[in-house]
Formats: sequence, structure tokens, C-alpha cells
Amino acid sequence: MRTLNLGILAHVDAGKTTLTERLLYAAGVIDEIGSVDEGTTQTDSLALERQRGITIKSAVVSFAIDDVTINLIDTPGHPDFIAEVERVLSVLDGAVLVISAVEGVQSQTRLLMRALQRLRVPTLMFVNKIDRGGAGYERVLEAISKRLAPAIVPMGSARALGMRAAEFEPWGADDDAFRARLTEALAERDDGILAAYVDDEASVPYRRLRAHLAAQTGQALVHPVFFGSALTGAGVESLMAGIVELLPAAGGDVEGPVSGAVFKVERSTTGEKIAYARMFSGTVRTRDQLGFGRDVDGKVTAIAVFASGSAETRGAVSAGEIAKLWGLAEIQIGDAIGVPRADAEHQFAPPTLETVVTPGDPGDRARLRVALAQLAEQDPLIDVRQDDDRQELSVSLYGEVQKEVIEATLANDFGLHVGFRETTTICVERLVGTGEAVEILRADSNPFLATIGLRIEPAPNGTGIEFRVQVDPRAVPLYIYKTLEGFTERMGQYVHETLREGLYGWQVTDCMVTMTRCTYSVPDGPPSKRGPLSTAADFRKLTPLVLMHALERAGTVVCEPVVRVRLEIPTGTLGAVLAALARLGAAAQAPSVQGDLSTIETVLPAARVQSLQRELPALTGGEGVLESDFEGYRPVGGAAPTRRRTTPNPLNRQEYLMHLARRV
Repeated sequence: MRTLNLGILAHVDAGKTTLTERLLYAAGVIDEIGSVDEGTTQTDSLALERQRGITIKSAVVSFAIDDVTINLIDTPGHPDFIAEVERVLSVLDGAVLVISAVEGVQSQTRLLMRALQRLRVPTLMFVNKIDRGGAGYERVLEAISKRLAPAIVPMGSARALGMRAAEFEPWGADDDAFRARLTEALAERDDGILAAYVDDEASVPYRRLRAHLAAQTGQALVHPVFFGSALTGAGVESLMAGIVELLPAAGGDVEGPVSGAVFKVERSTTGEKIAYARMFSGTVRTRDQLGFGRDVDGKVTAIAVFASGSAETRGAVSAGEIAKLWGLAEIQIGDAIGVPRADAEHQFAPPTLETVVTPGDPGDRARLRVALAQLAEQDPLIDVRQDDDRQELSVSLYGEVQKEVIEATLANDFGLHVGFRETTTICVERLVGTGEAVEILRADSNPFLATIGLRIEPAPNGTGIEFRVQVDPRAVPLYIYKTLEGFTERMGQYVHETLREGLYGWQVTDCMVTMTRCTYSVPDGPPSKRGPLSTAADFRKLTPLVLMHALERAGTVVCEPVVRVRLEIPTGTLGAVLAALARLGAAAQAPSVQGDLSTIETVLPAARVQSLQRELPALTGGEGVLESDFEGYRPVGGAAPTRRRTTPNPLNRQEYLMHLARRV
């Protein structure tokens, strides 16, 4: 049996969960198709998923088509959960992008397609809901070609659109027009097909055309398009045949070095952590000591491999398979298992919002802290921040729906009822110049047994924080850190922790920090052993004092998140929309006018996008479409906004040292 790890992706309400149910039914895994509206589907297991009729967490189910085992991953469609989708993309062999035949290409559809193209995931398209009123064929194909990917290959025709009896009729070898279109599409990327096409398009054997279609689809060069209805089953049989024929099966050497990736983490009813992992190479067996993440390891106590609908307990999982692993208490989402893949890539847009979570019962603060820590295991991007002085916990968000999910999860899974403060924007700080500072061992002002000198300087946007050591290795306390690399890694951790809160309380990013001086203290030589000995705590506690003074000398500017917005609106509403953009502080580019439809692109502060979304229906008679992508950060105009620190400020030496003394 071959294995294919398949993702189902779509804009919310396009019907991907219903399509998943139909595929499971057609494969004989379930006897009855579940309903999204009734909350009876296989993959939407969370109470809130059933209540709202949307997918929130990715879910895995398995079924067989002929000699291929399909591990199907149903992914969220709501934009608040885009990071969940991106984690799944990295473990897929292929994908089906579901598009509504009524609404056509929607904003989230475009974001998903761009992610699939960036990661070169082979993708089929399934135009769903051909049985619904307003369904289109040529209109949708044109939109797909213009807005998603020009290299598409329609695989058949649809008839009786908008009716319950709507059907998909696949084209085959005896359809001359299809052969001609297929030959022409493939010839654009294959010189052999092109030469045969120039001589005589009919001379290319149909079997060869199908083989080349599979090859180009597998390289994400072309995208076959199927039509149908997940609700009635129309076109689903053709789609299933296309999945088996056109998408590449999983590869990997089962005898090779162990290599895998964790794309989901959950906890069992007993609280034990369970990791969902895709294996790219090698074999993991029960009781294996497994390395993962940053030099962490653990013993695998149980394995369940997905097959025939659900996960089955087995003694091993091999390359190409997806499994649930028990026993790895420290494992996190995104961890590489064994040898990391050279082509591993994650480009999550950061959350741009945050809110304070308040327990309904003040006595539940400790339980709330534990619960949020467990939620952060499942989604590290929520980034729980704890303010000990004010006894507050805050989380990062992509949107308001995510807040509802956190609230419902805390209530259902932990029995905690919570409220939220006002949602605010998350800013960052970037350096204005270069700054240096040093604290000298045994100086009156330095209570720690270490010398540390640090220089901080700006780095290109988007590079994050980089730390390096430029001192004589003999000046490094290797009796503590074993190696220079170990010292560099640990000092880098201290630097990252310090820069979580800059001069204005926001995280500092896009900078280079260099250690320029280092000295440590050792005991007097024999026979005396009375001298002081430097410890790791000296370096950990001194780093914030030095780094924050260097940062103060460099200076920072607060930057707010901005979003690139693309609006498609009726041309007659241009004036009203441009005026609204001006009120929101957006400098729009010159509109592109194409008949009755116009396009506007602009960059807007993320905090104002929701206002634009609320205004757009009234401004455009309900016909405006808004798409947005995270663009980065730009300096805030006017007075810099501040965020209250959750830790003592090292720039206030007395406060900082008193805090350390209290902790001791």
C-alpha cells in the first residue's frame, strides 16, 4: 500500500468538512454522512466546532482508495486560525483546495493558495456546491485563472447547475477538445510535448498526456480542476480518482535516519501529552529514545498510526506515515523529530492583537495560568504573558473568533469561566542607532561575579534577534557551560528574554547583539579555596542590566503592525471608498478600473482593518471584497504607545536588584 498525506483547505463555509464526510462515506469508513449544521461530523470534535459549524483545530482521518492509504487532514477555514493551517502544510504530500461554485474565489482562498504555492504543495481544486442556486462554471474558472493560478486544467463539465440533479461529467480520451486543451497546457512546460504538439497534437498518446499531467501536478506546475457537490456526491468519484492518479504518494526511506515533524499537540483525558507527527524518513518504535526540538529527548511509550478511519495502536511508525506519539512530555508544536529537514519552512504572520484574560473567580488565577500554559502547547503563538505585580495574564490573538474559542475551551475543558479586557494592538520596538554598555567584575556598582560587555545594533527588517560572541574563548567560564557553543546558546536565551520588553514595554526585534567583553571569577589557587566562584546565575542576572543600558543608548522607535489591503469594489463606489480610506489614514494607490469593477491596494494599520471591514458593505452595497496580508511594521506617528512591563525594569537598578533579592 502507498500512503498519501492529503490536506483539505478552503475559505470558511466552502464545504470542506462536508467534502471530508463524503470522502469517508464513499470509501466505506462511515455508514452515514455527518452534518456540519447538526454537529455530527467526524473531524469537528470540539464542542465549539459543532456549535458554530466551523473547523478550529486540524483533525486527521484515514481511508483507502484502491491501493493507496489516504491520511486526510481537515484544516480550519477561518482566517483567525491561519497558523494552524500553515503547520499542516509542511507535512502534506498534496492538497485539495475547495472553492464555492456560488461565491467563487474568496479572500481566504487566495491566502491559502499563495501558501500552497510558496511551499510547492501539489494541489487539485474542487469547485463545490454546483447544486446551489447561483452556481457558476465559466465564471468560476475565469476567477480561478485570474486570481489563483493561471495554469489550471478543467477536468470535465458541469450540467444542471443550481439544481439538485447537478452533475459533473469528466472528459476522457475520446474527447478531442479536451485532448487539445490538455496538450496545449502541458506543452507550455514540457519541450517534448511541445514538439509533438507542433507536429500534430493528435499524435501525443492520451496515456502519455495523463502521465505528464500527473508529473506536472506533482511538481505544483499545473492544477487540475474538478466540479461537484459534497452534499449530493456529484463529482466526488472523479475527484477521488484524480487524488490517486495525480497527487504524489509519500516518499522516504524507512531504513534511513529518523526525521519527522510535529504539527499538532493535544492532551488526553488523563492530562498526558500526545504529539501528532508526520515521518519523512526512518522508523520510530515503542520504547525508542527519541530526540526532538532543541536538544531534548524522551522515550516513546505508545504509538498509534492512522489507518482505516482512525488511529490504530502499533509498535512502530515509518517514513510517510502519520502517528500519535505518547511519552514525550516536553515536545511542542513545530518540533523536528530526529534529523531536521533542510527545506523546513514556517512563515506565520504574527498575531497583531492581545487581551487580558480575567478569571470569573479570583481564586482561579493559578488554575487559569496552568490552563493557558496548556493551550499555548497547542498553539505557541498565543504567547501567554504574566504580570506578577498586577496578577494579570494576557494572550495574543489573530481575531475575535479566537477569543471565543479560548473562552469556550477554558469552560469546557478546564471548568474555568473567564472574561476579557479590551483587545489592543501588539506593537514592536526597533532600534534607532547602536548602543554599547559594560559591567565590570568587582566594580562597586556590579554585585555579580562577572564582566559582560554588549553591543546592540539594528539589523534588516524581518531578521529577528541574532546573538554572537566575540571574545577570547579563554575568558568564557567553560566549567559552567562546557563548550563555547553552549555558552553562546545560553547567553542568547538571556538576551532574547531581556528583549521581550524594550524601552516602551514592547518586544525589541530586528537587531544584532554582540558580546564584546567577558570575565569570570575563580577561587584562589591551592592551598586556599576561599575565593568566590562565578555561577550561571551571575551571567543570567547581569545580562539584563548591561543589555538594557546598551538599548537605552541606542534608542528605539515603536512600530505598529500594518496590513496590505486589496479591495475589489463596484466602480461607482470608488469615491466613497477612497474617502473612507483617507479617514482611516491609508494612502491608496491609483485604482485599477476595469469596467464595472475596480481594484484598490493600500497599506493600513492592522488596528483599522476591522473598521474598514465593517464599513465596506454599506459603502459598496454589499458587493465589496476585502483581502489582507500581513505587511510588517512601521513607526507609529505621534506619541509612542507604551505597554506595562511584566518584569522589573533593569534601567531602574535599585528596583531590579530588590526584585532579585526578594526572589532569593
